[in-house]
Amino acid sequence: MDMVLNDAGVQVPGWKKTLRRFCRSRMSVLGAFVLLLILLCAVLAPVLAPCDPMEIDMAAFRQPPSAAHPLGTDNVGRDVLSRLLYAGRISMGVGIGAVAVYLVIGVVLGAAAGFLGGWADAVIMRLTDAVMSFPLMVLMIALVAILGQSVANIVLIIALVGWPGVARLVRGEVLSLKNREFVEAARASGEGTLSIIFRQLIPNCLPPIIVNGTFGVANAILTEASLSFLGLGVQPPAASWGYMLMDAQSISILTRMPWLWLPPGLVIFVTVLCINFVGDGLRDALDPKLNR
Repeated sequence: MDMVLNDAGVQVPGWKKTLRRFCRSRMSVLGAFVLLLILLCAVLAPVLAPCDPMEIDMAAFRQPPSAAHPLGTDNVGRDVLSRLLYAGRISMGVGIGAVAVYLVIGVVLGAAAGFLGGWADAVIMRLTDAVMSFPLMVLMIALVAILGQSVANIVLIIALVGWPGVARLVRGEVLSLKNREFVEAARASGEGTLSIIFRQLIPNCLPPIIVNGTFGVANAILTEASLSFLGLGVQPPAASWGYMLMDAQSISILTRMPWLWLPPGLVIFVTVLCINFVGDGLRDALDPKLNR
């Protein structure tokens, strides 16, 4: 069957119908295809990279694209293409990792706030208000100064400022579901609070969570790029796409050596655009109101 009933008794699309609805959007399919290629290039960087991304060759200082270096070399003679491929591992890893962490935090806290209510709801919501009241970039810069610069810390910092939006989303979904018949039936059958939250409520909140997480990956990649551009991201000699853009701070490089900043800038643009296309497709495919 194309349509199934979830635990809340709401008719939702089966995975086949969801896939068909997603594939109706050509831009979403194109975005998913290009995004898959970018992920494969990052994963296969050791195979695809023409040079060692850490190899310094001062004799090849800032050379333009050539047969030996298809995207030229950087300020210390390192191959730009090789660094771009390896940088994709860090940028994509930070984006996916940060979203995975803050989804867990936001889903658990949001579900607890919505289902328990009372003082738990008040404490969690005031905490989300406190985090969201700070200018996020200023807060992240302060956290980088406290925790230090590393890939793990960047993931943690983005997660610490990203979970409130998810918590609010899940809380709203749980509030609309917690008095439904399937929850009352679970209570009557003796299920505990944790079982109801994790087995009954959270699974019925998955569609908006998935869509939120998809868009969140794009935001996390941009956030990491912003921090790295400011010199607050990953530490050299490792590189991310944002770190490679640091060279664009010089007017002479911007105007005379576009191979140093244009490739990472284009990759960030294309990756974020494709993720947004995929997110749009998932939002339309998973919306029960549109699946009739």
